[in-house]
Amino acid sequence: QVQLVESGGGLVQAGGSLRLSCAASGSIVSINDMGWYRQAPGKQRELVATVASNMATNYADSVKGRFTISRDNAKNTVYLQMNSLKPEDTAVYYCNADCWIYRGVRSNYWGQGTQVTVSS
Repeated sequence: QVQLVESGGGLVQAGGSLRLSCAASGSIVSINDMGWYRQAPGKQRELVATVASNMATNYADSVKGRFTISRDNAKNTVYLQMNSLKPEDTAVYYCNADCWIYRGVRSNYWGQGTQVTVSS
């Protein structure tokens, strides 16, 4: 099995910064895309950013220029640097990883979520 453990959420004032981390562990052969999604109360989960194994990145329009996603393949870890935070960024942030695990099986995994609250 694969576990994703997130850290770094919290409460911050508008204009502030936070850095989220997510470490993947378990029976991992390799990881394809890693990413961050978020879900605000009463809304559907939405893409925030993804990073491929070759470091190609993709961002939601709402976070472009403010958030930066990166990964450390040696540590199976993905990061999300969030700057210039806005109250509308308040949500539970979930880590996601598309993994090849032992025996040639490919599967998708989610973290437990970390709360990010931005006060105005």
